[in-house]
Amino acid sequence: MELLKSSEFERMNVGASHTAKEIAQQPRLWNETKEIILYHRERILSFLTSIKNQHDQLRIILTGAGTSAFVGDTILPHLKGIVNNKKIVVESIATTNIVSNPDSFLDENFPTIMISFARSGNSPESLAAVNLGEQIIKDFYGIIFTCNPDGLLAEKKKNDSNHLVIYMPTEANDQGFAMTSSFTTMLLSVLLLSHVKHIHTLEKTLDDLVQAGNSIISESEKSVKELATSTFSKVVYLGSGVFEGLAREASLKLLELTGGTIPSTFDTSLGFRHGPKSILDKETIVFVFLSSHSYTRQYDLDILEEIYRETDRGKVVAISSIKDEMSVNHCDLFYHVDLPKINNDILLTFPYILYAQTFAMYKSINLGFSPDNPSPSGVVNRVVKGVTIHPYAKDSKNGGDLS
Repeated sequence: MELLKSSEFERMNVGASHTAKEIAQQPRLWNETKEIILYHRERILSFLTSIKNQHDQLRIILTGAGTSAFVGDTILPHLKGIVNNKKIVVESIATTNIVSNPDSFLDENFPTIMISFARSGNSPESLAAVNLGEQIIKDFYGIIFTCNPDGLLAEKKKNDSNHLVIYMPTEANDQGFAMTSSFTTMLLSVLLLSHVKHIHTLEKTLDDLVQAGNSIISESEKSVKELATSTFSKVVYLGSGVFEGLAREASLKLLELTGGTIPSTFDTSLGFRHGPKSILDKETIVFVFLSSHSYTRQYDLDILEEIYRETDRGKVVAISSIKDEMSVNHCDLFYHVDLPKINNDILLTFPYILYAQTFAMYKSINLGFSPDNPSPSGVVNRVVKGVTIHPYAKDSKNGGDLS
């Protein structure tokens, strides 16, 4: 039974009613997301132009918690690559860091646009990070990408002239435990935002991504399911550039959906040798997200070959946009998204993550969990609970006096 193509009844029987639907619907929602950003194009341009005209320098902070933070981590290398002047600084800082250490991350004299990613908009840190920005920074603006129009963050800021609130497609507000549709639609939204002036030039490429996503769902699900139901106890995801953030998100999906019973980690292709490779043994599956950039890809292929030649290892899985002899011959399982004309890795994050989401869902079922609710005891929740937001005072002092 292949859940991404099955009936609601079959999905419900294994506790994956929401999760399977939300993984499978993503290619369609990518197209809907494009239409949403196109609809708001003039509004976005006007908002950004007004801010740029007021300030000689700007700081952009990408923020969220958990998977929402990894949206920023994933897009950050791409944004740094297209911001080719010293007027704009782009950073990815989780709301959890901003809220606990605002003095370390917020500069009162640096005009700032905080781009918030929020599935529900009800996580305590989401609203607190924006409140702190307003409290500390003299010239503060916000862009909010949220999947929930009724969330606290959206409700508070939708009529604020210093904020731009953009809602994702209705179905992107994932009802399952793990963020899937919400992750890729918010990632696509900020990508399109960064190219909003020339968004029409991306339409054909986005059509290709939708087609690739549908092909993965229709043709690769059985193979991914077989891999997930094989015997292993640990998983590693590796990738360079934008794929480091994506590897982190892939690692979290498996950890969440298996209730923490399958330890998973992530690293860069070069960084893995510097200690983290200690995790490698016959019980460890390693996924390598291969870059489309010829220079970067050399390092991905180096670690792929190195791990493949190890005697004490589990299966090695390569995911690539092109098919070449080197990558095919140095892995146990090769997934080819067949997008040879795409030479920008950020675009490949969308089809690549489908493999990791599907893999995590099937391992969850294989271990006897319900993917829609893998933590019925409430140790972790769909919307985080138990967070106390403490009042911030500008004159708060450190515990030690270094004067």
